[in-house]
Amino acid sequence: MPPLRQPTPIHDLRRVTEGITQRMLSSTLRHLERDGLVTRTVHPTVPPQVEYALTESGESLHEILYQLVEWTEERIDIIQRAQSEYDEAAADTISRGARASRPPGRC
Repeated sequence: MPPLRQPTPIHDLRRVTEGITQRMLSSTLRHLERDGLVTRTVHPTVPPQVEYALTESGESLHEILYQLVEWTEERIDIIQRAQSEYDEAAADTISRGARASRPPGRC
């Protein structure tokens, strides 16, 4: 999701947050507002127009999260290799456990 450097209507947020329900988006925005990370402005129109924007605290958190995303993107090959090695080791452990629990004489 792009940072909310200027007030952004909720319908624009819905468009850039594919795969999230309206209910989850609204709930998340309420929590972010409660935490002081976004501001919510309701314009007295019919229907009401609602806009959200990052607060100063939200901006500073966005910078930190963006650094985390960059760090992850730079190391994605290492992360995926570690995940594969872990998954293989876990599968081997499960496989050995399944063989050990079989009654004698059964394959």
